[in-house]
Amino acid sequence: MENSDVDRTLTLLWRRTLGTPQGTRGPKQRFSVDEVIRAGVEVADAEGLPAFSMRKVADRLGLKLMSIYTYVPGRSELIGLMVDEVAGERELPELSGTWRDRLTTVAQQLWDEFHRHPWLLQVDESRPWIGPHVSDRFEWQLSAIEGAGFTDLEMDQTITLISDFAAAAARTSVNTRRTAERSGISDLQWWEINAPILERVMPDGAYPISGRVGQVAGLEYNAVGDPDRSFRFGLDRIIDGLADLLSRPGRPARP
Repeated sequence: MENSDVDRTLTLLWRRTLGTPQGTRGPKQRFSVDEVIRAGVEVADAEGLPAFSMRKVADRLGLKLMSIYTYVPGRSELIGLMVDEVAGERELPELSGTWRDRLTTVAQQLWDEFHRHPWLLQVDESRPWIGPHVSDRFEWQLSAIEGAGFTDLEMDQTITLISDFAAAAARTSVNTRRTAERSGISDLQWWEINAPILERVMPDGAYPISGRVGQVAGLEYNAVGDPDRSFRFGLDRIIDGLADLLSRPGRPARP
């Protein structure tokens, strides 16, 4: 990627502060950058990132393919703009209660956003674009644990841990829904279809522990699994571990 493209993309991300950069020479642009970004989000919502292309965004707007490049440098840059845009599409929830409550709110906000826009789970964030909405959210996330007793480095690591966990849990949830939609049958129906064969190859007593646990879980979930419950269980255990970290003797005093 050219340095000029990086500079242009950062300027586009912060366009509401810096002003929208002018496009390349040619006819007057028919759409705003905001409209191009919204069209990109609509395409990604409908088809996911593997099928996402600049041509599809152009088609949605009724533009020729090359016209899109007068608005944004390329596909990856547009995706970066889309990520920042959806990060700011809803007001961040109020943070209240204990630091545990506030951190739960942080995780829930991410969980909800991943379910509104599942394509976010397909974005390569190894070197993310730093836009205003993403920056505002990171400040908000950190404020959830400010004063709890974490060091600054632990605060950064804690938000990374919660974000990664929320993404992994949401991915399982989204995939579960997609499987049901594509197959046309529920988990319960899938089990009813496969149970007779599984009972033949797994006779009573063959798997005593997993058989017992699986029976209890199956009756409770009425499905193969419960992604929402797994998300909440895992989040509680992570927060328990963070609470244990804060309670350890000999921790550095916070300024």
